[in-house]
Amino acid sequence: MNQRPRRNRASSAIRQLVRETTVRPSDFIFPLFLVDGNNIEIPIHSMPGIARYSEDIVLKQIEECLALGIRSFVLFPAVEDSLKDKEATYAMRSDNFYLRAIRSIKQRFPEVCLMSDVAMDPYSSDGHDGYVEDGRIVNDKTLPILGRMAMHQAEAGIDIIGPSDMMDGRVGHIRQALDVAGFTDTAIMSYTAKYASAFYGPFRDALDSAPKFGDKKTYQMDPANKREALIEARLDEAEGADYLMVKPALCYLDVIQTLRQSTSLPISAYNVSGEYAMLKAASEKGWINYDRAMPEMLLSIKRAGADIILTYFAKEFAQMYCEGRIEY
Repeated sequence: MNQRPRRNRASSAIRQLVRETTVRPSDFIFPLFLVDGNNIEIPIHSMPGIARYSEDIVLKQIEECLALGIRSFVLFPAVEDSLKDKEATYAMRSDNFYLRAIRSIKQRFPEVCLMSDVAMDPYSSDGHDGYVEDGRIVNDKTLPILGRMAMHQAEAGIDIIGPSDMMDGRVGHIRQALDVAGFTDTAIMSYTAKYASAFYGPFRDALDSAPKFGDKKTYQMDPANKREALIEARLDEAEGADYLMVKPALCYLDVIQTLRQSTSLPISAYNVSGEYAMLKAASEKGWINYDRAMPEMLLSIKRAGADIILTYFAKEFAQMYCEGRIEY
């Protein structure tokens, strides 16, 4: 035999020499959940190891992450029901704890990259990502609300706006609103192919943001469709997106790869709460080796073509990475 592929697997040193894909802490955006108040840490039971944090505690979390090589974070607000209304007005209020936390983080850690969440559902009394009228999510009435939301976040210091709503035309509307307001350097990471997935359950527990009626299938994508993701990607790129995202990640590795092959823009993938919870639950039962399965899961997302991974595993992976315990 002239070719023996096993020669390139003969030792750990050789395997590392020929390794095609690597995952590092700098590849991650770590999601953090914010609540109003002080000295608050509320564990999310469906996401072991993840919690809601008040501003003072989240600053400590970020400091710990920076020491591990994680420099990018996406922030999600858990808003009390009493502050929610039909037009998500709390998102634009001067006393909004989410905007206050952004300012505080950027003042304390100006070197970090902060990504926001732009959608109505955390602030909406209807629990939907868009404006609701007569039981319907009205696309074009939603866009001005998203634009104002994005401008307030940019003013607070957000580096990357993250429209997660899946309304048609929202990337172009937000880009124009930001540019007119002078925020030309604020980037947009569009949730380009966000599917109507069963894997979002623990996230909705974290934010108490489940829809008050119906579901999100009229705006989030049908899990059966892949070509449709190319349509969304072309539109988002033309409207001014700086990054394209696929969400969830594991059941949509083919979509990640398809977008990677169709654009030169950076591709991000959201390793969502249900994917995180599955692995945690299986490892707690002793059915799977967590320390091996978690890095392998993240490696598969990177190998499929993601440049950036939003993942709740980020901090644990980074700790293992710094200790030299990552073994694929």
